[in-house]
Amino acid sequence: MKFTRILGVAAALAFSAVAVGQETEVEPAATVSAAPEAVPAPVEALEVDGAEASNGDAQAGAGKAIACAACHGVDGNSADPQYPKLAGQHERYIARQLSLYKTGGRENAIMLGFAAGLSAQDMRDIGAYFASQKVVPGVADDTVIAEGPYSGRKFYAVGEQIFRFGKADGSVPACAACHGPAGSGNPGSAWPSLGGQHAGYTATVLTAFRDGKVWGKDQNANAIMAGVAGGLSDDEVQALASYIEGLHNAADTPSAEAMAAGQPQG
Repeated sequence: MKFTRILGVAAALAFSAVAVGQETEVEPAATVSAAPEAVPAPVEALEVDGAEASNGDAQAGAGKAIACAACHGVDGNSADPQYPKLAGQHERYIARQLSLYKTGGRENAIMLGFAAGLSAQDMRDIGAYFASQKVVPGVADDTVIAEGPYSGRKFYAVGEQIFRFGKADGSVPACAACHGPAGSGNPGSAWPSLGGQHAGYTATVLTAFRDGKVWGKDQNANAIMAGVAGGLSDDEVQALASYIEGLHNAADTPSAEAMAAGQPQG
């Protein structure tokens, strides 16, 4: 059986800094002087061409996102798996990707055309609109694998193990570390939401990362996923993508009535 499901994953790095104080005995009391704090790492701007933008306006973004509907769906739940679902994706992540398309940091001729005319505020507004929608998850593949190193295990279960715990040999970290146990990502650090994404789209992107693809240029480049995905086999990529397609919080699932009516899932 040929599986065409896949998705992306990511790794987690935590950094902590401890300031060490020096204590000097002085009669009749002691004084403490803290060591100077380390210079914080620079924060990467998500806006375009240095332009400032306030937090996105979902209402304004609804009108601006009309051009996105043909491929990504009115509510961000695309019907064609070659186009990613945008529903429920974080505002800052969407704004960053649109910025990368506009500046050539992420190559896609179609998206370059759409992003070229957008301002930094447009990108935040569009991101806010799709962030207000609910993703409609798919169904993970529970077929039992017939041969190979994972023989006898269900297809999605292989992906679940990698997503939750990483690979046993340590070559691939747990995706949940950055993207969360339900694949909801982290809006603060702009780690994307993955849960419910089309397996076909995820597989395509994850395979590109495994082959060394990096989004962004120079100091704006993000090579984390290229390193994370390097240890995945083709079968593991597909299994991981399948698991992610079915991953979601039950409370976030749109009602059957709303889905049948094709209503936007805000």
